Amino acid sequence: MPKTELAGQAEGRFCGEFYFLLRIFFYLCGHKSKKGTQQEWPLCPLSCLFPLFSFILMTSQIIQWVLENLNYWVVTLFMAIESSFIPFPSEVVVPPAAWLAMAGDTMNIFLVVVAATLGADIGALVNYFLARWLGRPIVYKFANSRLGHMCLIDAQKVEHAEQYFLQHGAASTFFGRLIPAVRQLISIPAGLAGMKLGPFLLYTTLGAGFWNSILAAIGFGIYQWTPLKTTADVSDLATKYSHEIGYAILALAALALAYIIYKGWSKK
Repeated sequence: MPKTELAGQAEGRFCGEFYFLLRIFFYLCGHKSKKGTQQEWPLCPLSCLFPLFSFILMTSQIIQWVLENLNYWVVTLFMAIESSFIPFPSEVVVPPAAWLAMAGDTMNIFLVVVAATLGADIGALVNYFLARWLGRPIVYKFANSRLGHMCLIDAQKVEHAEQYFLQHGAASTFFGRLIPAVRQLISIPAGLAGMKLGPFLLYTTLGAGFWNSILAAIGFGIYQWTPLKTTADVSDLATKYSHEIGYAILALAALALAYIIYKGWSKK
């Protein structure tokens, strides 16, 4: 089957699943009946799992669509989504795009990093301004809502990101981009604290650029030293490598922090 036809079918499935998830979204936000009470799900024992199944199905359809339609615009868009409060794995975007850039002449690996970093900045700015304009009570209310939980956010994660920001200051917007579970949320405490936009954007760009370079290097390495032939296989292998690298960076950061504390105490 021609590639364009496959892409068209994937895009059609993506649109259908997106429409279906919108219906679930209105329920999660509290769709009201005429009497003003929330409508109930059908009396089926598994009906409460229906939104979760649909979300998982839609996510797989989106990932498939991304892997079949990688270009600079797709990289920028989905890295913006990944950097916001919406859960989406960056390993699905940057390593396959870098691998594709090496395997063909449709993209350049350096421009892939630029597009991914631009997208990360856009997503971070969304979180930053939402937190700055809405304030702490609404941010935590969203984190504790069903919709927030569907986005894999809860009050504990937001509080953890706030504590990280308070402990490490403005530079946490750089280091936070390298740490799993903090990467997507570090922009929220920066907005809540009213951090100046210039330093925030500078640290975010540097941190996101560094992490995206690592992801692109993984894609380059997979192209050079493995026989993989599809973006889906590249994405699976990149996920494994990126997690290991992320934990290694976290360990190095902990050792560096311990060394700084030790030197500070030794001077006293």
